[in-house]
Amino acid sequence: MDATGAIDRLEIAAGGFVFTGRACGPHDGRRVLMLHGFPQTSWAWRDELWALGRAGYRAIAPDLRGYSDGARPPAVDDYATERLLGDVLSLADAMDMETFDLVGHDWGGMLAWITAARHPGRVRTLGVVSTPHPLALLEALGGADPDQAAAGVATEAFRAPEVPERLLLGADGSGLGLAALLAETGLDDDDARMYVAALTEPGALTAALNWYRAMDRRALGDLPPVAVPTLYVWSTGDGAFGRTAAEATAACVRGPYTFEVLDNVSHWIPEMAPVELSDLLLRHLAAH
Repeated sequence: MDATGAIDRLEIAAGGFVFTGRACGPHDGRRVLMLHGFPQTSWAWRDELWALGRAGYRAIAPDLRGYSDGARPPAVDDYATERLLGDVLSLADAMDMETFDLVGHDWGGMLAWITAARHPGRVRTLGVVSTPHPLALLEALGGADPDQAAAGVATEAFRAPEVPERLLLGADGSGLGLAALLAETGLDDDDARMYVAALTEPGALTAALNWYRAMDRRALGDLPPVAVPTLYVWSTGDGAFGRTAAEATAACVRGPYTFEVLDNVSHWIPEMAPVELSDLLLRHLAAH
């Protein structure tokens, strides 16, 4: 990292694809891999990348499958959770990260939970933002939390063929519907413009929605408890994930566990509460 703490742009060849991304910090620093969600890109982590890089970590945020032009296969099955999990390990391998600290938000958080549960030997510590543990979320969706079940119905709409693209891209393909969705859920205009620009590229929105279409909840049934040191950060203004699943997440972790709640912050914690989140991540990393 240079004296200005500049964020590097990356291209990472992994698993037969080329992923773009962003990174910050000294190349010999402790590696932190950061996974974004829908409909974000690695841009979501820019403030956290800078904070971790300034503290001496090498923080790396790839643009995940479907969000990188060089990693955008066409079939829905190409976005099955097992393939997304394979990407995390392939990216780590490509960067010589035998072990790494893992952080994820939204869909990236779901993927981070699964990676840490199934590959505890690779993950030094886990930090998840917004997303409850998958089994806690499934319990809430199944009736433990009526509000969560209602939010789940809205999310299920993303799995329909073609219709979500028409609604989110709009008649002119400009992403008007996506911009409105991001604004309604509390994201600021500058970040929304970045994500709309990325997902109006040819095929990008369909690829991002294919994460939902390929999701198979049955595959989560054998997920073991998370044994690595874990930080989970949830916010009271999150319209996607409610308190019931957030609080139930503790039962799915058997390693050291810290649960932090940010009041009056929307779902977009990395973008809207970067100072608070960066401080929590740095404390978590330093403690383990």
